[in-house]
Amino acid sequence: MGMNRAWRYRLYPSKAQQEKLNSYLRECKDLWNSLLEYTKAYYNEIGKFPTRKELYLLTKEAPLFSQIAQNVADRLSKSLKGMMLKKKSGKKAGFPRFKPIERIKSFTYPQFGFMLAERLELSGLGSIPIKKHRTLGGNIKILTIKKMPSGKWFAIFTSEVEASKVRRKTGTSVGLDLGIETFAYMSDGSKIENPRYLRLTEERLRLAQRRMSKKKKRSLNRAKARRAVAVAYEKLTNRRRDFLHKVSRALVTQYALIAVEALNNEGLARGFLAKEVSDCSWAEFSSMLAYKAEEAGCEVVLVNPAHTTSTCSSCGLVQKKSLAERWHSCPCGAEMHRDLNAAINILKRATAGTVGSQACGEETPTHYKHNEQVSLMKQEAHAFLAAFGRWNPESKAL
Repeated sequence: MGMNRAWRYRLYPSKAQQEKLNSYLRECKDLWNSLLEYTKAYYNEIGKFPTRKELYLLTKEAPLFSQIAQNVADRLSKSLKGMMLKKKSGKKAGFPRFKPIERIKSFTYPQFGFMLAERLELSGLGSIPIKKHRTLGGNIKILTIKKMPSGKWFAIFTSEVEASKVRRKTGTSVGLDLGIETFAYMSDGSKIENPRYLRLTEERLRLAQRRMSKKKKRSLNRAKARRAVAVAYEKLTNRRRDFLHKVSRALVTQYALIAVEALNNEGLARGFLAKEVSDCSWAEFSSMLAYKAEEAGCEVVLVNPAHTTSTCSSCGLVQKKSLAERWHSCPCGAEMHRDLNAAINILKRATAGTVGSQACGEETPTHYKHNEQVSLMKQEAHAFLAAFGRWNPESKAL
């Protein structure tokens, strides 16, 4: 059984090729808007949406490679189906919108029209230099050409690779309490410091945005200033992602079982600590842990985050704590940092019912083993959170 993997490589197109790539984005934008306009008129007249086959017929006259044009129709069809499914389930869902060129950032070859050798050969665009910094594995299925806000171009290949049988790792287990004061406090007493990259670059970002705001709208100077802002944000993102990759790789290499709270990241990002929470990127970190654990043969376990801080890891007594209380002190004599107490509770919940576990009366968590897909992990984590209610900031360690 194979699984899909994505591989991203930097492209270095010439000025003429950049103009051609940009024209493809503009044509994709025009095609999307014309298909959406047809869809609305079709619905107003007949009372239902056009099928994917009907949308395909409308793409034949587009000045694009056929595969790219059909992919635009696919995206619209999927957006309409997703909207209808959400509405049927009682969720809020907006209708697909007309898009300006700023919202069209990529186009896709879903099957063929490209060839990868020393350079990347694209149908209608020619040969483009590509930086292959690592070997691409598996059978290439899809190619997406993406333009970053900074002006850089990337080729993203999706390939199908055979799922190799990884031997299950044996060794120590650890519980992680993700936070802001420290990025992660571990149940063995060690901790990972929070680099706070946003705080380090905040002044530079503020200056770049202030300069852009003073430029005349739709002028060349404003376009240059907008690119400077995009470059500053890209550097911030790269630094943060590099840190997350290194930390997640070190953890799956060192431990056999990693227990993490199934946090409601979307809810946390809307709270009064939204900036700090977003800077930590806990959701991206959890995703990295999951797919790296597949390759390393270790196990990632999501546990219910309720009362991990307020419960004493020694005697089980529940005492409410405010966010300002950074020390856990219990009448039973347990004295430790509140995040260390939470990390121990997280590990206990993850190992409840297993041989040698000291956890009593804890609910057995859902286990996500190394051979499961990251998407399944996210879906079940959301269902898990919904079953236990929304996140309560008064009872969570940050």
